[in-house]
Amino acid sequence: MIQTKVFNPENKPNTTEKESIINFLFENLQEYGDPKSDIEKCINYALKETTSFGGFVLVSFLENEISGVVIVNQTGMKDYIPENILVYIATHKDHRGKGIGKFLMQKAIELTEGSIALHVEPENPARFLYEKVGFSSKYVEMRLKK
Repeated sequence: MIQTKVFNPENKPNTTEKESIINFLFENLQEYGDPKSDIEKCINYALKETTSFGGFVLVSFLENEISGVVIVNQTGMKDYIPENILVYIATHKDHRGKGIGKFLMQKAIELTEGSIALHVEPENPARFLYEKVGFSSKYVEMRLKK
């Protein structure tokens, strides 16, 4: 049975829990991941450990081991930009195909107030999960890196 824990600005993880979440995402996002420092910034934003609108970190467990993580950051906007962005979602590479990702998506949607945006690379197989739970592709994102 999947157990979950939600961390937010009122219920923060301890140092060991936070480090476990960072390491989990770093290892399990694989080619779609970011450096640990970026993952930590995202968690800090969700927990309001930096100037931010907050958000939450949703962690699932199977037999006391992390099986999945979702991080949602609030944007502070509404309507023209969704109120939330789902920044990271990952399931343990040894537990894929067991419904954990779908469970986490549904739980994250349930916990979130307002609309949610996410970015996904077109070839990422998780894109099909996002479409199954109701996400649609409305725009093509373009970025200018300076």
